[in-house]
Amino acid sequence: MSGTAQTRNGPADRGDPAGRRGPAGGRPPHGVPQPIPQDPDRAAVQRRTVRVLMSAQVVGGIGMGSMLSSGSLLVGRLTGSEAAAGLATTSITLGAALLGIPLAALSRSRGRRAGLGTGWLLGAVGSLLVLAAARLGWFPLLLAGMLLIGSATAANLQARYAAADLAEDAHRARALSLVVWATTLGSVLGPNLSGPGEPVARALGEPEEAGTFVFSVGAFLIGWALIQLLLRPDPLLLAVATAPTTAARAGHPEPAAPFATRVTAALRHVRAAPEARLGLVAVVLGHAVMVSVMTMTPIHLAHDGAELKVVGFAISLHIAGMFALSPLVGRLTDRIGRVRVVLVGQVVLLAAAAVAGTAGGSRGAVVAGLFLLGLGWSCATVAGSTLLTESTAAAHRSEVQGLADTLMNLAGAGGGALAGGMVALIGYGGLNAAVVLLIVPVAVLALAPRRAD
Repeated sequence: MSGTAQTRNGPADRGDPAGRRGPAGGRPPHGVPQPIPQDPDRAAVQRRTVRVLMSAQVVGGIGMGSMLSSGSLLVGRLTGSEAAAGLATTSITLGAALLGIPLAALSRSRGRRAGLGTGWLLGAVGSLLVLAAARLGWFPLLLAGMLLIGSATAANLQARYAAADLAEDAHRARALSLVVWATTLGSVLGPNLSGPGEPVARALGEPEEAGTFVFSVGAFLIGWALIQLLLRPDPLLLAVATAPTTAARAGHPEPAAPFATRVTAALRHVRAAPEARLGLVAVVLGHAVMVSVMTMTPIHLAHDGAELKVVGFAISLHIAGMFALSPLVGRLTDRIGRVRVVLVGQVVLLAAAAVAGTAGGSRGAVVAGLFLLGLGWSCATVAGSTLLTESTAAAHRSEVQGLADTLMNLAGAGGGALAGGMVALIGYGGLNAAVVLLIVPVAVLALAPRRAD
């Protein structure tokens, strides 16, 4: 039917509210904006959008999980230094931070299909570079590949916002949380590909630790194909084209702007809306708290004599807290309000720090604290991301969301880098006490009497 009509010209699709066509009523030339359906069935398009995004998250998550399990080992092999092993995760995180805003700007000018698809495609290129570096034994090339793999992380994060582009207010958090939840399967399956990756690596003449990156290449390419072929019509372009006011559509699309200009513009839009400020601070500081504590918990457990299976169980429960319960968090966010769930998240993060920080020799308490840490992150991320999305005009959402993800990744990288030194100085309990300082600003903003939620 006309409500589900789709455009067919690939990434050049920009959406034309006026329904302009090319000469003689034919298809417009490449690069010319194409028409958005005149009477779209938004509910049907939204359902399709969420299904496609969830599918891409599952396969893309497998790609991320499969190589995260062996990236540090591969760095250790090439450098001969265990101390350098952390550079794998750090490089991926920095890559996600550096590429978050450019990918979001691409989404703004050409739609989610271009932004998300490019993120997954660059992730595949990065995985190929890692495989080449492993064969050649060239460490700088390995780091370059890891940086590009960060684009897949950025696409993974920005997909949750794409689920909210066309969502109704009453169901926006639920849609966003379903895409977050879809990451769970890949996060669980991916690390288990280390074993099958060894014979694959041997067959290709690669180090055994590099085998999982072969799976990453395939997974990222499948994610790219799903987005390119099935994410039609583009949800962001449709949201902008059908926005209820011309003000909401102002400035879309725009010529490419310098990186600093895009950052400044995104910050200006955030400053203009109290809800956006709260959403940004909640997702950034919540991520910093989570990464800081999570990074050092496996080491703390290992130093306490815990077996590897205990450490693995703790990480599994942590991932379950982050992703598996996100649909429930989304429903709660739609039911009781975004600000209240942000506050719930801060309470849960505080409880996590208290339980883990005072656990002493109790491994069960540390594991429980790590689960609560993931759940608090989920509350802050789902509710904060929903606030950020709905308090920003459709034409400017993608760059504001890209700014949020960039700051999230920078905060995570900073928190993870500082956590080791803090544990050396003040211990694991001291680290948990210190991260409470990051909870305070979010709670203050959420309790400020400036809105009725």
